[in-house]
Amino acid sequence: MRSWGSNEWRTCVTAGRRALGARGETLAVRWYEANGFTVLDRNWRCRSGELDVVVRRGDTIVFVEVKTRSSDAYGSPASAVTPAKQRRIRALAVAWLRAHDEHGAHLRFDVAAVVGNRVDVIEAAF
Repeated sequence: MRSWGSNEWRTCVTAGRRALGARGETLAVRWYEANGFTVLDRNWRCRSGELDVVVRRGDTIVFVEVKTRSSDAYGSPASAVTPAKQRRIRALAVAWLRAHDEHGAHLRFDVAAVVGNRVDVIEAAF
């Protein structure tokens, strides 16, 4: 029987969390596509951070923060989107708009809370 060093355990947990997050993002993207949205970006990164998903329907661009949990034992995943996180997402949205030369679109900020296979989208969450 092999024992795990602390780095091996951390890598395994981190990989598991990444996989859970990626699965949640995929489910959220499917929800948006099924509701008539076009995906503009996934995991867009800049120096300030990362936007999970950016979608568009008509003249509205939606910046989606996806929060995924394996269960709701510790509350809704949406509760993890704190006021500080909201400010960061708004700043990242400005950077995304500048990088993509987008002007005049209506903007919305949603939270997609994923637990298991259930996707709850809170439109205009902040």
